[in-house]
Amino acid sequence: MPRNLFGRRPKAKPQQPAPEAKPQHTAATPTTTQRREPAASAVVAEVAEPVSLARRQTSDGLVADMAAKIHPTVVQSLDMSKAASLDRDQLAVQLRAFLDSEDSVAADLTPLDRQRVVQRLVDDIKGLGPLEPLFNDPQISDILVNGLKSVYVERRGKLEQVDVRFRDEQHLLNIAQRIAGWVGRRVDEASPMVDARLPDGSRVNIIIPPLAIDGATFSIRRFIARGISLEDLAAYHAITPEMARLLQICAQSRLNVLVSGGTGAGKTTFLNALSREINNTERLVTIEDSAELQLQQPHVVRLETRTKSAEGTGEMTIRDLLINALRMRPDRIIVGEVRGGEVNEMLQAMNTGHPGSMCTIHANNPRDALMRLENMLMLASGDMPLTAIDLVVQLAQLRSGHRCVTSITDVAGMEGDIVTTEEMWRRLPGEAHVFESTGRQPSWMSAVDAAGLRAELIEVLQMSGKKDVEAAA
Repeated sequence: MPRNLFGRRPKAKPQQPAPEAKPQHTAATPTTTQRREPAASAVVAEVAEPVSLARRQTSDGLVADMAAKIHPTVVQSLDMSKAASLDRDQLAVQLRAFLDSEDSVAADLTPLDRQRVVQRLVDDIKGLGPLEPLFNDPQISDILVNGLKSVYVERRGKLEQVDVRFRDEQHLLNIAQRIAGWVGRRVDEASPMVDARLPDGSRVNIIIPPLAIDGATFSIRRFIARGISLEDLAAYHAITPEMARLLQICAQSRLNVLVSGGTGAGKTTFLNALSREINNTERLVTIEDSAELQLQQPHVVRLETRTKSAEGTGEMTIRDLLINALRMRPDRIIVGEVRGGEVNEMLQAMNTGHPGSMCTIHANNPRDALMRLENMLMLASGDMPLTAIDLVVQLAQLRSGHRCVTSITDVAGMEGDIVTTEEMWRRLPGEAHVFESTGRQPSWMSAVDAAGLRAELIEVLQMSGKKDVEAAA
């Protein structure tokens, strides 16, 4: 039959229905460590056929079912080792040719739905399978897969369940194994947990059976390519313009800053924004479990921890990297998160020659953050004073999903064994974005004087009182 490239189809000749493929677990697609390529949107765009939203929604199930039905045939017919070497557009061409040559396989599909089937097959062979459209949605910040039938996303700060289909448990496991393969890791019964960074910077955590009872579970935190500044945070009502200027002065005066907040509060995003105020002439060393910081300065050394190998060797912790970083002549050290014995070395860096260092911690308020540091110090038999920290910035995610700074607190000093703090800015209770300044003079004026920023700080402090960022906007 002559090739008919998505035009009007000839009437199908009477024929026996194709035997339905027996249910089977397909073999995992070979994993590679190549960079993950962006979705080939041109695959769908080639067919310019206007489709209503209702029609699109009603055809989704047919497309998903058809892609699942013909997937075993595709795997058996194509040379999968060669398919792994093709890019997405090249693979799409091969798959379209295959569907054209096997017209009976997709005889009930419109040209547009054929293209969507091709896109799903490309996603299944080269990408995240049914998760690929979610990964390419810029409004989604987190993708959470809780087994075969439960997938959630965070969109604009709110969690919502989405209708995503996997063929079976093996299909779900194949996707998890492919994600691990992208970063040169493996996930199987012998090594059922993986925490890693994808080539595009997104962070992924995978846990599979037998540890995950309901099937493979993974969480993907999307990487935001565009850098965010303190001015952007003010525009998003996360802080006021006055708070933004205060934080700029703190960073430029080389104050030691502790960023505190719960899971998903936006600590890394805030640290990225604050770090943009660091002078381009400084040498910066960042230390993280999974590299998420996006420092814009030219002289940056990025370090990332390493887990144990299958033989139980080769582990490199944040503490190991921090001890080594002290020998690398850094001007500042920025640690993604402190949560253990490395706190002593972090405070040592802040207190002895590396002012302006920054780190984050999981805590619900500034007092809890300092207490956590104190407990970590005790467990590590450390003796560095907590007053090495100059400022605690507290973040939170509100019930509405909005993320904001809730407190800026000066670590004023010690009274006996007690660390004293003074709040400089705080967010008032309620869903309205109202912040209040105390106008008090901080304990670190000498550092501001050394930076030549006293007059600017005094001007900011004089803008005390309540600030409604929405009203100001």
